[in-house]
Amino acid sequence: MAEARPNDAAGRPHSGHPNWILLATIAASGMVFLDGTVVNVAIRRIGEELPSTVLGTLEAQAYITSGFLAVLAALLILGGALADKYGRRRIFLIGLSGFGLTSVLCGVAPSLEFLVVTRLAQGAAGALLVPGSLSIITAAFEGPQRGRAFGIWTAATSGLLIFGPLIGGVLVDTLSWRAAFLINVPVAALALFATWRYVPESRDPDAPAHIDWLGSVVIAVAVAGVLFGLIRGTESNWSEPTAWIALGLGIVASIAFPVLMLKREDPLVPLSLFRRRTFTVINLATFVVYGALYVSQFLVSLFVQGSLGYTAFGAALVALPGGIALALGSTAVGSLAARVGVRPFLVAGPLLMAASQLWLARIPWDSAAWDARPGDPASWLPPGSALVDVLLPNLLFGLGLMLVVAPLTTALMGSIPTANAGLGSAINNAISRVGQPLVLAVLFLVISATFYDTLSSEAPALAGESIDSAYQPLNRPPPSASSQEVRAATKASTQAFQLAMLATTLLLGLGAAISGLGLREPARAAAGDEGATGDEDGPGAGPEPRSLPD
Repeated sequence: MAEARPNDAAGRPHSGHPNWILLATIAASGMVFLDGTVVNVAIRRIGEELPSTVLGTLEAQAYITSGFLAVLAALLILGGALADKYGRRRIFLIGLSGFGLTSVLCGVAPSLEFLVVTRLAQGAAGALLVPGSLSIITAAFEGPQRGRAFGIWTAATSGLLIFGPLIGGVLVDTLSWRAAFLINVPVAALALFATWRYVPESRDPDAPAHIDWLGSVVIAVAVAGVLFGLIRGTESNWSEPTAWIALGLGIVASIAFPVLMLKREDPLVPLSLFRRRTFTVINLATFVVYGALYVSQFLVSLFVQGSLGYTAFGAALVALPGGIALALGSTAVGSLAARVGVRPFLVAGPLLMAASQLWLARIPWDSAAWDARPGDPASWLPPGSALVDVLLPNLLFGLGLMLVVAPLTTALMGSIPTANAGLGSAINNAISRVGQPLVLAVLFLVISATFYDTLSSEAPALAGESIDSAYQPLNRPPPSASSQEVRAATKASTQAFQLAMLATTLLLGLGAAISGLGLREPARAAAGDEGATGDEDGPGAGPEPRSLPD
């Protein structure tokens, strides 16, 4: 590989070691992407083993996953702006140090409340790493070597995402859920060494003079307020003023954000980009499709473990075929979409994903668990019900997502001028993650209400007891529960899960409709959709590398 040739802080050429630069960026991005998949596998065990004094189990599990994504999404654009202005290497080192430290704190968490707080901090650190990885590669490599470097980065991070759940399942079932966080520590240390020793400093000389701190705070308040307000309000039966206050602040901030963006001199999100039809349509589709994607991944992993009795390793195995299909087919789909247009893929893909969710919505409450154990190869053969009820729908989901990822990126990057490629990608990455917290916050109301209504109906003897703390949706009943109560809780969780899958089915259908009705053909990477104005949708930057969904 040719030598990397980044610029130093003053803009002068400065050589770094290309292999170490790639190692640092892959390790950093991999930690953030891998964290979501590994934690999904560990989430049931976390809820069982950690005590809680304030939060309900499912409530805390939602914050642990959605809170991380909410903070990550809210600060992604800010993280990229900080790196461009103050130095990519400097901000990258801060992010690595923060992610490593918060991983330790997550791994030693004594309670669910403590883990929720440290996960929020971990999301903030991750927001400094994701945009930094790509900008460091962009600054460090030129010409064909840059394309090769992006290819290596994409392949490596995608591989981590495919096999990450398996790694998480092995760690959880053989060691502890804490290992799912502590495994980040040596990776962060290696990336810190590579960055400190071999990654030269670089900045964007054209970076805005002012950073929109206010915009970053307002979007964070908007997402966090709605997330916490809806979930906490449901958990407390709307008896706590804090839930109402948080929800009110979130709604006000959500309304204020676009107004603020119109008035700021250097806005965090320039609303002028959304005058481009394709850019707007793609981001709307991203919001609903990726919101449904991340919610489904969380709920399926929790349900099959907490309600059906899968091991963590078994829950990871049922997701593996879909991940492999996604990785193997995405490149070919991207090439084909660049020739024939992206709209057919962005309609067919979400519809296949919707079909998989509809398939999951018929899962019976007594579907047999896959008791797969890492050290027992004989247990790796799934029972028939696991194959039909979970594994095949997951494979269909992966095939649908395979039709979405590359065409979506192609359409996105073709809808904006080259000068806005980095910002446009950052906005889309943030939108892809912000959907999950908001969608899950709404579904939390549906899941909780359905679970407790069904539980009271199936086990009337529990109706007079305080069951909210003892019985949690999608989680295992308490050890003291009778066989009849266990059956009732499993039926209640199954019915709640089925309704959630119907909701994600509708979201994915909406995503297909948005693309089908909103995109104009031909939608190719180099063609704009507002041609009357020349460069309004002029030549794009071409597809920017984007890892598979974490």
